[in-house]
Amino acid sequence: MKPKVQPGKRVAVLGAGSWGTTFAKILADGGADVVLWARRPELAREITEGRRNSDYLPGINLPAGLRATSRLDLALAGAEQVFVSVPSQSLRENLILAEPFLAPGAIVVSLMKGVERGSGMRMSEIIAEVLPIDPDLIAAISGPNLALEIAKEQPTAAVVSSNSLETAQAVAMLATNRYFRSYVNTDVIGTEFGGVLKNLIAVAIGIVDGVGYGENTKASIITRGLVEMTDFAVAYGARPETLAGLAGLGDLIATCQSPLSRNNTAGRLLGQGYGIADVVKQMQQTTEGLASVGPILDLARAKGVDMPIVEQVRQVLAGTLKPRDLAPHLTTDSDEPQGERTIDDSQAHGGAALWGSVKRTFDQLRHGGRRPGGN
Repeated sequence: MKPKVQPGKRVAVLGAGSWGTTFAKILADGGADVVLWARRPELAREITEGRRNSDYLPGINLPAGLRATSRLDLALAGAEQVFVSVPSQSLRENLILAEPFLAPGAIVVSLMKGVERGSGMRMSEIIAEVLPIDPDLIAAISGPNLALEIAKEQPTAAVVSSNSLETAQAVAMLATNRYFRSYVNTDVIGTEFGGVLKNLIAVAIGIVDGVGYGENTKASIITRGLVEMTDFAVAYGARPETLAGLAGLGDLIATCQSPLSRNNTAGRLLGQGYGIADVVKQMQQTTEGLASVGPILDLARAKGVDMPIVEQVRQVLAGTLKPRDLAPHLTTDSDEPQGERTIDDSQAHGGAALWGSVKRTFDQLRHGGRRPGGN
């Protein structure tokens, strides 16, 4: 299977929230013919006629050629690439609705960062299960992608991942413009789990920020959080270098430090003393990190992976741990000094391997990402 889609070809984006609308703008600015599916007819009209999405991207002018519709059949008609940006817990039902209108041979791309409650499945796994398409035509996009900054055309990058390098390259070719650069890799597991796991660490950062702790505390949690993310993802078959790239470290930094991050904001409200019900009510959009805590811990237990940061976030959400007491990077099972790595500290090369991964990532960025499988 050798999909080749050139700029100007017809693509669809399903979901007109902040990220879906922003990504439709990215594609349109890159030269694609984009139709955005909005569930509400009045939102579709505002996007098409007013070139605005005032609910999710206030103050942003959308490209003149970007069209929107509330009809799935019209959005998907003839689309050679379909980018899906709906809440992760509603993905399955939305795919069932979309399947009859999907063009043969269309590439389906996940823009979502979550796992399904109950099944623990990643978004690409759900796409493969629900849609009758070649698995090589499925891709996922992740990275440091705060929607409002990108909608303002502030430069950033992302990684497109697919089992098929050719599919990843076809998607990356469309998802690149003067302010947005897409790199490629074939580590779908690491790319998707990086996007999920960083949300949980960002909630922890928000909590300690809301409590009033400073930069030392946050830096410690971010650093130890990256270790948890890497251990978890590697246990499920990811490559460790992916977690040192855009989908891991890059996304972690952006999501933990920015007030634009929904997960950071939700954590900050928890740290300020709001209960989980009040936090959910105040958040206007889905906060994937809150929904993913339980499923991720279930998956971690299944592989014997210790995730003290995520576990303490779960306790704060459950009301069994005071936000001020969240300090998972200080907890150990022993009073004895431990190595920085949580998996097999006897492997003295672990630190060198992690540094090597980080160095390779920076080298790839410096040289334009020309290594075929790199981030």
